Amino acid sequence: MQVYALEMDEFCEEEYSLIGIHSTLEDYKLAYLLNKNLNTHFSKAQKDLEFKRQNKKATFSIYNYENVKYDFDWFLIANSYRRENQTVSNELLLTSETKTYLIPEKKKVDFFLKICGESEYEFILKTIHKIKQIDHVITAYSIDKNTLKSKDFLIF
Repeated sequence: MQVYALEMDEFCEEEYSLIGIHSTLEDYKLAYLLNKNLNTHFSKAQKDLEFKRQNKKATFSIYNYENVKYDFDWFLIANSYRRENQTVSNELLLTSETKTYLIPEKKKVDFFLKICGESEYEFILKTIHKIKQIDHVITAYSIDKNTLKSKDFLIF
């Protein structure tokens, strides 16, 4: 009887493509423009992606789109979370802002577009080209998920 041992990487690895988007748009506006230009139907996910780090909670917005025809699940994920901190000093109210990143090694990326499922590279290139045509999108490009230290944060 032949025995086959599964390695943990084989068991947990999810097949997906990742696109980084640089934009000054708010998440809801980008989702709307992606719907308009990519013929998708992104909608706000029922729950945001939440993490607790050093007793501080960070919440990253997620929009999702399920393509039944091609069996793809798409996720638009914000890479940053801004939190206002207020302190009182000498009867003055001081406000500072803390910014937390989902993928800290990609701080310049504003949004990630995660396309779950096996997709051809040509399809990804066409999608990137269409995203670049959207006003207020500075650039978009494919990201090799294997180069990310924090790629586990994209598994949900």
